[in-house]
Amino acid sequence: MPEPKHILVSRFSSMGDVAMTVPVVKALLDQNPDIEITYVSRPQFAGFFKNIPRLTYFSANLDKEFKGFGGTIKLYNQLKTQQKFTHFADLHGSLRTKVLRRLFRLSGVTYAYINKDREEKKLLTRFPNKVLKPLKRTTERYADVFRELGFSLSLSYELVKDLRPLTEDIIKITGNKNKTWIGISPFAKHEGKIFPLEKMEDVINELSKQDVTVFLFGGSDLEMAICKEWAVKYPNVISVVRQLNIEQELALISQLDVMLSMDSAGMHMASLVGTPAVSIWGATHHFAGFLGYGQSEDDIVADSIECRPCSVYGDKPCFRGDYACLHRIETKTVIEHLSKYTTKS
Repeated sequence: MPEPKHILVSRFSSMGDVAMTVPVVKALLDQNPDIEITYVSRPQFAGFFKNIPRLTYFSANLDKEFKGFGGTIKLYNQLKTQQKFTHFADLHGSLRTKVLRRLFRLSGVTYAYINKDREEKKLLTRFPNKVLKPLKRTTERYADVFRELGFSLSLSYELVKDLRPLTEDIIKITGNKNKTWIGISPFAKHEGKIFPLEKMEDVINELSKQDVTVFLFGGSDLEMAICKEWAVKYPNVISVVRQLNIEQELALISQLDVMLSMDSAGMHMASLVGTPAVSIWGATHHFAGFLGYGQSEDDIVADSIECRPCSVYGDKPCFRGDYACLHRIETKTVIEHLSKYTTKS
């Protein structure tokens, strides 16, 4: 009998990047029925991987139990007692995962890791003399890791609806659906990705006048306070920040007609449940490969200013100092992109 194939997969951050691995892992399992996967990542991302056949999720608290170099050694020791892994797929390429893959190599485990192609991304984001061309999608970079390990894998990039039922706990917050539902995820980790909040409030104001219900998503204390203020101020607007766990959020997102998001986790969560996402891009660009799986380029809202993109992740200072790439986007442009999902034929 051939040896069972059990792949250890790692990706520890960020939320959007981890979410982008899900369709790749699911496609791998669907197309290779003879393999099993253990996916190791942070506890807060476990909800992305619920109910995936032949996948076990290993929650690693990297801020406490598995913190630092000593914690990485401890993580390795715990992982190697879980299963006899035959392959290690490093989808992160961080210092921590580099240590892990070298330790597993000493145990005879074959490994492969992501090629982030930093040089091409430097050409894309430099200014002047920018080389503005589409780079390989990040999901394809993830898939390449498994291909290098010898597994066949193709990605369809179809947005497949995964309509999930709303539990009573969710319905107590959302009410029953009797009109168009729009989700808005207005935040991102870096300023270069965030549509100016005063303009986003204008969008919410305009939508609140329509026959729709708007749900606001976020995470931090500040985001919760902003969303609560908007929900109080405008009719037909509900903040679900910190009211739902990640599985409940995915269920709600699956019921939305459209999600409005930055180049951030909201877009990728919409992809996981087959909900179309209108995405706003500022300092970043979808040419870097981070458009949500199955999402349409027609649903991208972005300005064509010549210095854009200046960053792959939105974390670099603005060349101009004013984030014109975001401020030049008009509220009406965002509303127009949403209208094809909010206007009933």
